[in-house]
Amino acid sequence: MSEAMKEHDGTKNRRFKPYPSYKGSGVEWLGDIPAHWESCALGRAFGVQGGFAFRSEDFVADGIPVVRMSNLKAGQIDLNQAVRIPETLASEAFALRAGDLLVGMSGSISNYAWLTELDVPCQLNQRVGRVYERSGSGYLRFAMYVLGSLPAIYQVDLLAAGTAQQNISAWQLEHIRLTLPPRGEQRAIAAFLDRETAEVDALVAKKERLIEQLHERRSALITRTVTKGLDQNVPTKDSGVEWLGEIPVHWEVKRLKYLGDAIIGLTYEPSDVVGTDDEGVLVLRASNVKDGHIALEDNVFVRCAIPDRLRTKPGDILICSRSGSRALIGKSAKIDGTTVGLTFGTFMTVFRSVCNDYLFYVFNSMLFEYQSGAFLTSTINQLTVNNLKDFTVPVPPDGEQSAITNFLGRETAKIDALVTTVSDAIGRLKELRTSLISAAVTGKIDVREEAA
Repeated sequence: MSEAMKEHDGTKNRRFKPYPSYKGSGVEWLGDIPAHWESCALGRAFGVQGGFAFRSEDFVADGIPVVRMSNLKAGQIDLNQAVRIPETLASEAFALRAGDLLVGMSGSISNYAWLTELDVPCQLNQRVGRVYERSGSGYLRFAMYVLGSLPAIYQVDLLAAGTAQQNISAWQLEHIRLTLPPRGEQRAIAAFLDRETAEVDALVAKKERLIEQLHERRSALITRTVTKGLDQNVPTKDSGVEWLGEIPVHWEVKRLKYLGDAIIGLTYEPSDVVGTDDEGVLVLRASNVKDGHIALEDNVFVRCAIPDRLRTKPGDILICSRSGSRALIGKSAKIDGTTVGLTFGTFMTVFRSVCNDYLFYVFNSMLFEYQSGAFLTSTINQLTVNNLKDFTVPVPPDGEQSAITNFLGRETAKIDALVTTVSDAIGRLKELRTSLISAAVTGKIDVREEAA
Protein backbone atom coordinates (compact mmCIF):
# COMPACT_ATOMS: atom_id res chain seq x y z
CA MET A 1 0.00 0.00 0.00
CA SER A 2 1.33 3.46 -0.83
CA GLU A 3 2.06 5.98 1.90
CA ALA A 4 -0.84 8.11 0.72
CA MET A 5 -3.26 5.37 1.72
CA LYS A 6 -1.83 4.64 5.17
CA GLU A 7 -4.40 6.93 6.78
CA HIS A 8 -6.75 3.99 6.43
CA ASP A 9 -4.56 1.96 8.81
CA GLY A 10 -4.44 4.73 11.38
CA THR A 11 -0.79 5.57 10.71
CA LYS A 12 0.39 9.07 9.96
CA ASN A 13 -0.23 10.06 6.36
CA ARG A 14 2.75 11.21 4.33
CA ARG A 15 2.93 14.96 3.94
CA PHE A 16 3.13 15.97 0.29
CA LYS A 17 5.31 18.97 -0.34
CA PRO A 18 3.86 22.19 -1.82
CA TYR A 19 5.03 23.82 -5.04
CA PRO A 20 8.06 26.15 -4.77
CA SER A 21 6.05 29.30 -5.43
CA TYR A 22 2.45 30.43 -5.76
CA LYS A 23 0.43 33.30 -7.16
CA GLY A 24 -3.11 34.55 -6.69
CA SER A 25 -5.67 32.75 -8.83
CA GLY A 26 -7.99 35.74 -9.03
CA VAL A 27 -10.78 33.54 -7.65
CA GLU A 28 -11.50 34.15 -3.96
CA TRP A 29 -12.65 30.65 -3.04
CA LEU A 30 -9.81 29.01 -4.99
CA GLY A 31 -6.97 30.97 -3.39
CA ASP A 32 -3.38 30.70 -4.55
CA ILE A 33 -2.21 28.39 -7.33
CA PRO A 34 1.30 27.34 -8.45
CA ALA A 35 3.09 30.24 -10.10
CA HIS A 36 3.38 28.52 -13.51
CA TRP A 37 -0.29 27.40 -13.61
CA GLU A 38 -3.23 29.38 -14.90
CA SER A 39 -6.87 29.62 -13.90
CA CYS A 40 -9.43 29.41 -16.68
CA ALA A 41 -12.89 28.14 -17.60
CA LEU A 42 -13.30 24.47 -18.52
CA GLY A 43 -14.47 25.49 -22.00
CA ARG A 44 -11.20 27.31 -22.71
CA ALA A 45 -9.09 24.17 -22.27
CA PHE A 46 -11.60 21.58 -23.48
CA GLY A 47 -14.53 21.25 -25.81
CA VAL A 48 -17.88 21.04 -24.00
CA GLN A 49 -21.20 20.02 -25.55
CA GLY A 50 -24.68 19.25 -24.27
CA GLY A 51 -27.00 16.64 -25.70
CA PHE A 52 -30.38 16.77 -27.39
CA ALA A 53 -33.82 16.50 -25.75
CA PHE A 54 -35.05 13.44 -27.62
CA ARG A 55 -38.81 12.95 -27.32
CA SER A 56 -40.11 9.83 -25.58
CA GLU A 57 -42.63 9.28 -28.39
CA ASP A 58 -39.70 8.81 -30.77
CA PHE A 59 -38.24 5.87 -28.83
CA VAL A 60 -38.26 2.51 -30.59
CA ALA A 61 -37.34 -1.07 -29.72
CA ASP A 62 -34.43 -1.23 -32.19
CA GLY A 63 -32.32 1.71 -33.27
CA ILE A 64 -29.52 4.02 -32.17
CA PRO A 65 -28.94 3.99 -28.35
CA VAL A 66 -29.37 7.30 -26.51
CA VAL A 67 -26.99 7.76 -23.57
CA ARG A 68 -28.79 9.22 -20.56
CA MET A 69 -27.87 9.75 -16.90
CA SER A 70 -29.05 6.24 -16.01
CA ASN A 71 -26.53 4.76 -18.47
CA LEU A 72 -23.49 6.24 -16.72
CA LYS A 73 -22.30 3.42 -14.48
CA ALA A 74 -18.96 2.56 -12.92
CA GLY A 75 -17.06 4.95 -15.14
CA GLN A 76 -18.43 3.47 -18.37
CA ILE A 77 -21.70 3.49 -20.29
CA ASP A 78 -24.15 0.63 -19.81
CA LEU A 79 -26.47 0.29 -22.79
CA ASN A 80 -28.48 -2.70 -21.49
CA GLN A 81 -31.44 -0.48 -20.55
CA ALA A 82 -30.78 2.31 -23.06
CA VAL A 83 -33.68 3.85 -24.95
CA ARG A 84 -33.29 3.99 -28.73
CA ILE A 85 -34.28 6.24 -31.61
CA PRO A 86 -34.68 5.52 -35.33
CA GLU A 87 -31.49 5.91 -37.34
CA THR A 88 -33.22 8.66 -39.33
CA LEU A 89 -33.39 10.86 -36.19
CA ALA A 90 -29.72 10.46 -35.31
CA SER A 91 -27.52 13.50 -35.83
CA GLU A 92 -23.77 13.73 -36.29
CA ALA A 93 -23.90 16.81 -34.03
CA PHE A 94 -24.88 14.62 -31.04
CA ALA A 95 -22.84 11.54 -31.91
CA LEU A 96 -20.45 10.18 -29.30
CA ARG A 97 -16.86 9.31 -30.08
CA ALA A 98 -14.30 7.00 -28.51
CA GLY A 99 -12.26 9.00 -26.03
CA ASP A 100 -15.11 11.31 -24.94
CA LEU A 101 -15.61 12.10 -21.27
CA LEU A 102 -19.33 12.05 -20.46
CA VAL A 103 -20.56 13.99 -17.44
CA GLY A 104 -23.96 13.71 -15.78
CA MET A 105 -25.50 17.16 -15.30
CA SER A 106 -28.23 16.19 -12.85
CA GLY A 107 -27.23 15.42 -9.28
CA SER A 108 -23.45 15.30 -9.01
CA ILE A 109 -21.10 15.98 -11.91
CA SER A 110 -18.74 13.40 -10.42
CA ASN A 111 -21.08 10.86 -12.07
CA TYR A 112 -19.10 10.33 -15.25
CA ALA A 113 -18.34 7.79 -17.96
CA TRP A 114 -15.06 7.42 -19.80
CA LEU A 115 -15.49 6.18 -23.37
CA THR A 116 -12.24 4.35 -23.94
CA GLU A 117 -13.95 2.62 -26.83
CA LEU A 118 -17.35 2.76 -28.50
CA ASP A 119 -18.73 -0.43 -29.99
CA VAL A 120 -21.93 1.02 -31.47
CA PRO A 121 -23.00 4.51 -32.61
CA CYS A 122 -24.66 6.43 -29.76
CA GLN A 123 -26.47 9.74 -29.37
CA LEU A 124 -26.12 12.19 -26.47
CA ASN A 125 -29.13 13.07 -24.29
CA GLN A 126 -29.68 16.61 -22.94
CA ARG A 127 -28.84 15.79 -19.29
CA VAL A 128 -25.40 14.46 -20.22
CA GLY A 129 -22.46 16.66 -21.16
CA ARG A 130 -19.67 15.68 -23.52
CA VAL A 131 -16.15 16.93 -22.74
CA TYR A 132 -13.44 16.37 -25.32
CA GLU A 133 -9.92 17.46 -26.18
CA ARG A 134 -9.92 20.36 -28.58
CA SER A 135 -7.04 22.83 -28.44
CA GLY A 136 -4.26 20.59 -27.22
CA SER A 137 -3.86 22.57 -23.97
CA GLY A 138 -5.95 20.18 -21.92
CA TYR A 139 -5.42 16.48 -21.12
CA LEU A 140 -8.86 14.88 -20.82
CA ARG A 141 -8.09 12.49 -17.96
CA PHE A 142 -6.94 15.49 -15.91
CA ALA A 143 -10.32 17.10 -16.66
CA MET A 144 -12.05 13.98 -15.31
CA TYR A 145 -10.34 14.43 -11.96
CA VAL A 146 -11.03 18.17 -11.96
CA LEU A 147 -14.76 17.52 -12.37
CA GLY A 148 -14.71 15.14 -9.39
CA SER A 149 -12.89 17.61 -7.13
CA LEU A 150 -14.31 19.71 -4.30
CA PRO A 151 -13.94 23.04 -6.19
CA ALA A 152 -16.03 21.71 -9.09
CA ILE A 153 -18.64 20.27 -6.72
CA TYR A 154 -18.73 23.61 -4.89
CA GLN A 155 -19.36 25.48 -8.13
CA VAL A 156 -22.16 23.12 -9.17
CA ASP A 157 -23.82 23.68 -5.79
CA LEU A 158 -23.70 27.43 -6.42
CA LEU A 159 -25.00 27.12 -9.98
CA ALA A 160 -27.87 24.84 -8.96
CA ALA A 161 -28.84 26.77 -5.81
CA GLY A 162 -32.58 27.25 -5.48
CA THR A 163 -33.54 24.46 -7.88
CA ALA A 164 -35.54 21.43 -6.82
CA GLN A 165 -33.00 19.12 -8.47
CA GLN A 166 -29.31 19.85 -8.90
CA ASN A 167 -29.23 20.53 -12.63
CA ILE A 168 -26.73 22.52 -14.65
CA SER A 169 -26.59 23.35 -18.34
CA ALA A 170 -23.80 22.69 -20.81
CA TRP A 171 -23.12 26.43 -20.81
CA GLN A 172 -22.65 26.39 -17.04
CA LEU A 173 -20.45 23.30 -17.26
CA GLU A 174 -18.32 25.10 -19.83
CA HIS A 175 -17.82 28.03 -17.42
CA ILE A 176 -16.70 26.01 -14.39
CA ARG A 177 -13.35 27.40 -13.28
CA LEU A 178 -10.35 25.12 -13.09
CA THR A 179 -6.65 25.36 -12.47
CA LEU A 180 -4.60 24.36 -15.50
CA PRO A 181 -0.96 23.26 -15.30
CA PRO A 182 1.11 22.61 -18.43
CA ARG A 183 -0.14 19.61 -20.39
CA GLY A 184 2.78 17.37 -19.42
CA GLU A 185 2.13 18.12 -15.76
CA GLN A 186 -1.56 17.34 -16.25
CA ARG A 187 -0.52 13.89 -17.44
CA ALA A 188 1.72 13.40 -14.41
CA ILE A 189 -1.03 14.43 -11.98
CA ALA A 190 -3.55 12.17 -13.72
CA ALA A 191 -1.11 9.22 -13.60
CA PHE A 192 -0.55 9.81 -9.88
CA LEU A 193 -4.29 9.98 -9.21
CA ASP A 194 -4.93 6.89 -11.34
CA ARG A 195 -2.63 4.91 -9.08
CA GLU A 196 -3.75 6.36 -5.76
CA THR A 197 -7.49 6.31 -6.42
CA ALA A 198 -7.22 2.73 -7.69
CA GLU A 199 -5.85 1.75 -4.27
CA VAL A 200 -8.67 3.56 -2.49
CA ASP A 201 -11.27 2.03 -4.79
CA ALA A 202 -9.86 -1.45 -4.13
CA LEU A 203 -10.07 -0.87 -0.38
CA VAL A 204 -13.63 0.42 -0.70
CA ALA A 205 -14.65 -2.59 -2.80
CA LYS A 206 -13.12 -4.92 -0.22
CA LYS A 207 -15.03 -3.26 2.60
CA GLU A 208 -18.26 -3.21 0.61
CA ARG A 209 -17.89 -6.96 0.13
CA LEU A 210 -17.33 -7.30 3.88
CA ILE A 211 -20.62 -5.47 4.49
CA GLU A 212 -22.36 -7.87 2.09
CA GLN A 213 -20.90 -10.81 4.03
CA LEU A 214 -22.05 -9.32 7.34
CA HIS A 215 -25.57 -8.91 5.97
CA GLU A 216 -25.48 -12.51 4.76
CA ARG A 217 -24.28 -13.67 8.17
CA ARG A 218 -27.05 -11.69 9.86
CA SER A 219 -29.71 -13.17 7.62
CA ALA A 220 -28.39 -16.72 8.08
CA LEU A 221 -28.28 -16.30 11.88
CA ILE A 222 -31.87 -15.05 11.97
CA THR A 223 -33.11 -17.78 9.63
CA ARG A 224 -31.39 -20.57 11.57
CA THR A 225 -32.71 -19.28 14.90
CA VAL A 226 -36.35 -18.78 13.85
CA THR A 227 -36.45 -22.28 12.31
CA LYS A 228 -34.35 -24.31 14.77
CA GLY A 229 -34.48 -22.31 18.02
CA LEU A 230 -31.65 -21.81 20.51
CA ASP A 231 -31.21 -25.44 21.55
CA GLN A 232 -29.61 -27.29 18.67
CA ASN A 233 -30.10 -30.63 20.46
CA VAL A 234 -33.89 -30.41 20.78
CA PRO A 235 -35.87 -33.18 19.02
CA THR A 236 -37.34 -32.11 15.68
CA LYS A 237 -40.29 -33.02 13.50
CA ASP A 238 -41.29 -32.56 9.89
CA SER A 239 -42.96 -29.16 9.58
CA GLY A 240 -45.21 -30.40 6.81
CA VAL A 241 -43.90 -27.58 4.62
CA GLU A 242 -41.38 -28.82 2.03
CA TRP A 243 -39.25 -25.69 1.89
CA LEU A 244 -39.26 -25.24 5.69
CA GLY A 245 -38.11 -28.74 6.58
CA GLU A 246 -37.58 -29.85 10.19
CA ILE A 247 -38.58 -27.67 13.17
CA PRO A 248 -38.43 -28.31 16.96
CA VAL A 249 -40.97 -30.92 17.95
CA HIS A 250 -42.89 -28.58 20.29
CA TRP A 251 -43.25 -25.75 17.72
CA GLU A 252 -46.25 -25.09 15.50
CA VAL A 253 -46.58 -23.91 11.92
CA LYS A 254 -49.19 -21.20 11.33
CA ARG A 255 -50.29 -18.78 8.69
CA LEU A 256 -49.89 -15.11 9.54
CA LYS A 257 -53.65 -14.55 9.29
CA TYR A 258 -54.02 -16.56 12.50
CA LEU A 259 -51.40 -14.52 14.33
CA GLY A 260 -52.39 -10.94 13.56
CA ASP A 261 -53.86 -8.44 11.12
CA ALA A 262 -52.45 -6.92 7.92
CA ILE A 263 -53.55 -3.34 7.25
CA ILE A 264 -53.15 -1.38 4.00
CA GLY A 265 -52.03 2.22 4.39
CA LEU A 266 -53.72 5.58 3.93
CA THR A 267 -54.90 6.84 0.55
CA TYR A 268 -54.55 10.62 0.31
CA GLU A 269 -54.80 13.30 -2.36
CA PRO A 270 -51.99 15.61 -3.48
CA SER A 271 -54.03 18.49 -2.03
CA ASP A 272 -53.73 16.85 1.42
CA VAL A 273 -49.94 17.23 1.45
CA VAL A 274 -48.60 20.02 3.68
CA GLY A 275 -45.15 21.36 4.41
CA THR A 276 -44.28 20.45 8.01
CA ASP A 277 -45.26 18.32 10.99
CA ASP A 278 -46.77 21.44 12.57
CA GLU A 279 -49.37 21.40 9.79
CA GLY A 280 -50.03 17.68 9.41
CA VAL A 281 -49.11 14.07 10.18
CA LEU A 282 -46.05 12.26 8.86
CA VAL A 283 -46.85 9.56 6.29
CA LEU A 284 -44.34 6.69 6.44
CA ARG A 285 -43.33 5.45 2.98
CA ALA A 286 -40.80 3.08 1.46
CA SER A 287 -38.12 5.78 1.66
CA ASN A 288 -38.53 5.78 5.45
CA VAL A 289 -37.55 2.09 5.75
CA LYS A 290 -33.77 1.64 5.82
CA ASP A 291 -31.83 -1.39 7.05
CA GLY A 292 -34.67 -2.59 9.27
CA HIS A 293 -35.18 0.78 10.93
CA ILE A 294 -37.42 3.81 10.47
CA ALA A 295 -35.43 6.71 8.96
CA LEU A 296 -37.19 10.05 9.29
CA GLU A 297 -35.80 11.44 6.04
CA ASP A 298 -37.50 12.47 2.79
CA ASN A 299 -40.68 13.05 4.80
CA VAL A 300 -44.20 13.79 3.57
CA PHE A 301 -46.90 15.27 5.81
CA VAL A 302 -50.65 15.24 5.23
CA ARG A 303 -53.62 17.01 6.75
CA CYS A 304 -56.73 14.85 6.41
CA ALA A 305 -58.93 12.50 8.41
CA ILE A 306 -56.90 9.49 9.56
CA PRO A 307 -58.74 6.52 11.13
CA ASP A 308 -57.23 5.27 14.39
CA ARG A 309 -56.60 1.92 12.69
CA LEU A 310 -54.19 3.69 10.32
CA ARG A 311 -52.20 5.30 13.14
CA THR A 312 -48.98 3.46 13.98
CA LYS A 313 -48.97 1.50 17.26
CA PRO A 314 -46.00 0.33 19.37
CA GLY A 315 -44.55 -2.84 17.88
CA ASP A 316 -46.25 -2.53 14.48
CA ILE A 317 -44.21 -3.98 11.63
CA LEU A 318 -44.20 -1.59 8.68
CA ILE A 319 -43.74 -3.38 5.35
CA CYS A 320 -43.15 -2.03 1.86
CA SER A 321 -45.84 -3.80 -0.16
CA ARG A 322 -45.78 -1.87 -3.46
CA SER A 323 -42.91 -0.11 -5.19
CA GLY A 324 -41.45 0.64 -8.58
CA SER A 325 -38.34 -1.16 -7.31
CA ARG A 326 -38.85 -4.88 -6.81
CA ALA A 327 -35.90 -4.93 -4.40
CA LEU A 328 -37.89 -2.85 -1.90
CA ILE A 329 -40.86 -5.23 -1.73
CA GLY A 330 -40.98 -6.88 1.70
CA LYS A 331 -38.52 -4.50 3.37
CA SER A 332 -39.71 -3.88 6.92
CA ALA A 333 -39.09 -1.92 10.10
CA LYS A 334 -40.64 -1.96 13.56
CA ILE A 335 -42.47 1.01 15.03
CA ASP A 336 -40.99 2.23 18.31
CA GLY A 337 -41.85 4.99 20.77
CA THR A 338 -40.54 7.74 18.49
CA THR A 339 -42.74 6.76 15.54
CA VAL A 340 -46.04 5.97 17.27
CA GLY A 341 -49.14 7.93 16.19
CA LEU A 342 -47.99 8.50 12.61
CA THR A 343 -49.68 7.08 9.54
CA PHE A 344 -48.44 5.09 6.53
CA GLY A 345 -49.08 5.35 2.81
CA THR A 346 -51.14 3.12 0.57
CA PHE A 347 -48.02 1.43 -0.82
CA MET A 348 -47.22 0.26 2.72
CA THR A 349 -48.76 -2.43 4.94
CA VAL A 350 -48.67 -2.73 8.71
CA PHE A 351 -48.75 -6.13 10.38
CA ARG A 352 -50.19 -5.90 13.88
CA SER A 353 -49.82 -8.82 16.30
CA VAL A 354 -49.08 -9.58 19.96
CA CYS A 355 -46.03 -11.61 18.86
CA ASN A 356 -44.48 -8.96 16.60
CA ASP A 357 -41.21 -8.89 18.53
CA TYR A 358 -40.60 -12.43 17.33
CA LEU A 359 -42.27 -12.05 13.94
CA PHE A 360 -40.09 -9.06 13.09
CA TYR A 361 -37.12 -11.45 12.90
CA VAL A 362 -39.14 -13.90 10.82
CA PHE A 363 -39.90 -11.03 8.44
CA ASN A 364 -36.16 -10.37 8.18
CA SER A 365 -35.27 -14.00 7.53
CA MET A 366 -34.87 -15.97 4.34
CA LEU A 367 -38.24 -17.60 5.08
CA PHE A 368 -39.97 -14.32 4.34
CA GLU A 369 -37.74 -13.60 1.36
CA TYR A 370 -38.45 -17.05 -0.10
CA GLN A 371 -42.22 -16.68 0.19
CA SER A 372 -42.10 -13.14 -1.21
CA GLY A 373 -40.27 -14.40 -4.27
CA ALA A 374 -42.97 -16.98 -4.90
CA PHE A 375 -45.49 -14.37 -6.08
CA LEU A 376 -43.29 -11.55 -7.45
CA THR A 377 -43.13 -11.79 -11.24
CA SER A 378 -42.28 -9.50 -14.15
CA THR A 379 -45.90 -8.31 -14.15
CA ILE A 380 -46.74 -8.54 -10.42
CA ASN A 381 -44.68 -6.25 -8.22
CA GLN A 382 -46.63 -6.04 -4.99
CA LEU A 383 -47.27 -7.88 -1.75
CA THR A 384 -51.04 -8.01 -1.28
CA VAL A 385 -52.72 -8.35 2.11
CA ASN A 386 -54.00 -11.80 1.13
CA ASN A 387 -50.50 -12.90 0.09
CA LEU A 388 -49.10 -11.70 3.40
CA LYS A 389 -51.81 -13.37 5.47
CA ASP A 390 -51.12 -16.69 3.74
CA PHE A 391 -47.42 -16.66 4.61
CA THR A 392 -46.42 -19.71 6.68
CA VAL A 393 -44.19 -19.22 9.74
CA PRO A 394 -42.79 -21.48 12.47
CA VAL A 395 -44.14 -20.47 15.89
CA PRO A 396 -42.43 -21.43 19.18
CA PRO A 397 -44.16 -21.09 22.59
CA ASP A 398 -44.40 -17.56 24.04
CA GLY A 399 -41.51 -17.95 26.48
CA GLU A 400 -39.22 -19.27 23.77
CA GLN A 401 -40.24 -16.43 21.47
CA SER A 402 -38.98 -13.98 24.11
CA ALA A 403 -35.69 -15.86 24.50
CA ILE A 404 -35.18 -15.91 20.72
CA THR A 405 -36.03 -12.21 20.47
CA ASN A 406 -33.54 -11.31 23.21
CA PHE A 407 -30.81 -13.46 21.68
CA LEU A 408 -31.27 -12.10 18.17
CA GLY A 409 -31.49 -8.55 19.51
CA ARG A 410 -28.05 -8.91 21.09
CA GLU A 411 -26.39 -10.76 18.23
CA THR A 412 -27.77 -8.66 15.38
CA ALA A 413 -26.81 -5.50 17.29
CA LYS A 414 -23.18 -6.72 17.26
CA ILE A 415 -23.32 -7.33 13.50
CA ASP A 416 -25.05 -3.97 12.91
CA ALA A 417 -22.30 -2.23 14.90
CA LEU A 418 -19.66 -3.88 12.69
CA VAL A 419 -21.55 -2.77 9.57
CA THR A 420 -21.63 0.79 10.92
CA THR A 421 -17.89 0.70 11.66
CA VAL A 422 -17.08 -0.57 8.16
CA SER A 423 -19.48 1.93 6.57
CA ASP A 424 -17.78 4.76 8.46
CA ALA A 425 -14.40 3.54 7.21
CA ILE A 426 -15.73 3.56 3.64
CA GLY A 427 -16.93 7.12 4.15
CA ARG A 428 -13.49 8.19 5.38
CA LEU A 429 -11.80 6.50 2.42
CA LYS A 430 -14.10 8.29 -0.02
CA GLU A 431 -13.41 11.60 1.71
CA LEU A 432 -9.69 10.89 1.48
CA ARG A 433 -10.08 10.13 -2.23
CA THR A 434 -11.92 13.40 -2.92
CA SER A 435 -9.50 15.43 -0.79
CA LEU A 436 -6.47 13.94 -2.51
CA ILE A 437 -7.93 14.65 -5.96
CA SER A 438 -8.81 18.21 -4.96
CA ALA A 439 -5.38 18.94 -3.53
CA ALA A 440 -3.60 17.55 -6.60
CA VAL A 441 -5.68 19.28 -9.30
CA THR A 442 -5.57 22.67 -7.55
CA GLY A 443 -1.82 22.57 -6.93
CA LYS A 444 -2.00 22.47 -3.14
CA ILE A 445 0.40 19.52 -3.28
CA ASP A 446 3.21 18.80 -5.72
CA VAL A 447 2.97 15.20 -6.92
CA ARG A 448 5.27 15.39 -9.92
CA GLU A 449 7.96 13.25 -8.27
CA GLU A 450 5.33 10.85 -6.94
CA ALA A 451 4.07 10.25 -10.49
CA ALA A 452 7.51 9.33 -11.80
